Amino acid sequence: MHKALVYSLLLIICLVSCDVKREYDEYKSLPENGWSKDSTITFKVNEIDTVNAYNLFINLRNNSNYNYNNIYLITEMNFPNGKVISDTLEYEMAYPNGDWMGVGFGEIKESKLWYKSGVHFPEEGVYQFKIRQAMRKSGNVGGVQTLEGITDVGFRIEKP
Repeated sequence: MHKALVYSLLLIICLVSCDVKREYDEYKSLPENGWSKDSTITFKVNEIDTVNAYNLFINLRNNSNYNYNNIYLITEMNFPNGKVISDTLEYEMAYPNGDWMGVGFGEIKESKLWYKSGVHFPEEGVYQFKIRQAMRKSGNVGGVQTLEGITDVGFRIEKP
């Protein structure tokens, strides 16, 4: 029993340390009742290298309560000097047959969604990344007030 515990701990340490590309990785959980269209998820990144380029990803976890095959997001990248870059993004979340594209066992699936590649952070200071959902139903201009089924939103910065 003692050997099994030691081997398990070594395996976990190896798996965690093998993520050598990770520069920043954080998740924020959403309320059980859903992601409000007025709720912005903000990630603050301090102390990022100003020389190298990075790849940026948005990570989403969803469960079977998510009723769409895609998702629309509005993002903002806020620089320390006040400059803001906004994007409206669409990602596929399910295959045509209805199976989720994300990975994971059980009900929760995790999707790693490409956001930007080759990004330089030229200024020292705090960068903020803001993400909000912008889902619409056909014929409904106002959008989905509360998006159910997205459980967590993550943001990741990787070395290329």
